[in-house]
Amino acid sequence: MDKESPRSVSFRTHRRGERSNLTLHTKDVEAGLPLGRVSQGSPMKIVWKKGFIRLVLVGGILWMLLILLASLLHVWSCQSSISFISAMCNKDSKVFSMLGSVGFVPKQQSPHRCPIPLDDNPDKIVIPKGRTPDEIVKNLTYVMEDEILPDGTQSSPLFGGHQNWSQREESFRLTSNMKVHCGFIRNGGAEMAPADIKYAKKCRFVVASGIFDGYDVPHQPSNLSPRSKKLFCFLMAVDKTSLKFIKENVTVTEDSDGGKWVGIWRLVLLKHPPYDEPRRNGKVPKILTHRLFPKAQYSIWIDGKMELIVDPLLILERYLWRGKHTFAISQHKHHRNIYEEADSNKRRKRYARPLIDLHMKIYRYEGLEPWNSTKKTISDVPEGAIIIREHTAMSNLFSCLWFNEVNLFTPRDQLSFGYVVYRLGDLFRFFMFPNCEYNSLFVLHPHIREHSSRIEWVTNWNQLKGNGAISNKGKDWDQANANNGNLIESRGGLGLWTPYPANLDSVVLPPVDRTSKAG
Repeated sequence: MDKESPRSVSFRTHRRGERSNLTLHTKDVEAGLPLGRVSQGSPMKIVWKKGFIRLVLVGGILWMLLILLASLLHVWSCQSSISFISAMCNKDSKVFSMLGSVGFVPKQQSPHRCPIPLDDNPDKIVIPKGRTPDEIVKNLTYVMEDEILPDGTQSSPLFGGHQNWSQREESFRLTSNMKVHCGFIRNGGAEMAPADIKYAKKCRFVVASGIFDGYDVPHQPSNLSPRSKKLFCFLMAVDKTSLKFIKENVTVTEDSDGGKWVGIWRLVLLKHPPYDEPRRNGKVPKILTHRLFPKAQYSIWIDGKMELIVDPLLILERYLWRGKHTFAISQHKHHRNIYEEADSNKRRKRYARPLIDLHMKIYRYEGLEPWNSTKKTISDVPEGAIIIREHTAMSNLFSCLWFNEVNLFTPRDQLSFGYVVYRLGDLFRFFMFPNCEYNSLFVLHPHIREHSSRIEWVTNWNQLKGNGAISNKGKDWDQANANNGNLIESRGGLGLWTPYPANLDSVVLPPVDRTSKAG
């Protein structure tokens, strides 16, 4: 018995050591340390690692709270009525967009689109009976033949005629009976086929558009009521180049009378384009809709790149009949000042820079001031992609005078609109509606290409006269119209090459401040 006692004590001591070692091994495993590699410093390593993890977690939480606080401050600044706080807001930032996508910021209407106060039912629209009375100009006729020159000869006919400076000045003096230049000089071009003339004679309500030089393909309007489909003619003027391009890219059908159709659009071929410059050709159906379709009482012009998404009867009710207007056009998206628009045209290569400057010098000499808030008009610059008209004598006269400016000077009609408004003063009343409404009427499709003729790349007089090379050629250079290598137009813009009856050398154009980065 006595001999066995030490053995049992030794055995118990040994088992205690095993249990102690087992406990240490278990703690090592829990701490992520491999078995058999425990040293005297391991408890400090464990504490250090746990502390580091806690520090990272706390730091991450604090950083997230800081970001959230900054984001909430950003949202609050955008909704604050306090001026110095709201000045910190940047609604174009990625942060603001991200917060809006997850619901932290209430969705707002795009600044480029806004609700239009349209009637909700085309079938309930009451169409006015008769026509708006002509109160100022009661009888308007047009020059149809070019005049005999002083030497007894007659020059080759031009679509816009050979209007001289005195005739231009006389056309702005309104009388009850007037005869003015308004395009369509006999044998000047832009002739319609007999079948199209016959079809257009039955059209009292017209939605008109145009595609020239293969710039676009027709876009079918949507949301048309059965009533509007029966009431309106959808007429699209095209040249041969565009007709060929359209046939190659979309389905064109032909009816028993020879009329060509793309969906609801009837294609109206204008034979013998009147101008060298495709953009200038496009102004014929756009501005002279009343001349191209003389039986129409109401017309809505839309550019070929536009897809109409509002019923045209609702458009007439909103923009003409409700306010008793006869002419409606949208305000420009960026500019109100003609001189700023001209500067934008030069930067964007919309026409030869020296000719745009000369055009503006003539207007400045003739008294056109830059737009300011004291003017009676909302803006001097329209968004010409949509024009809504009742074809009254006064409305038609304005269109003729506007076209004559486009014919005489640059084809940029937005530069001429405000000048004609200035010359007619209070005698011509029109409705210029907000641009955001314009953007709610259509879906805008991009042009096939940006430039139409090589004159748009010209930056100085030497290049224009062929004495200087054009180095800044764009991607559309090879496709652009070159008029047989001559940059100067031969049938349009002749007022820029006809001696002006005054010295323009001392005319200084007003300084231009860009009011929009996009403009």
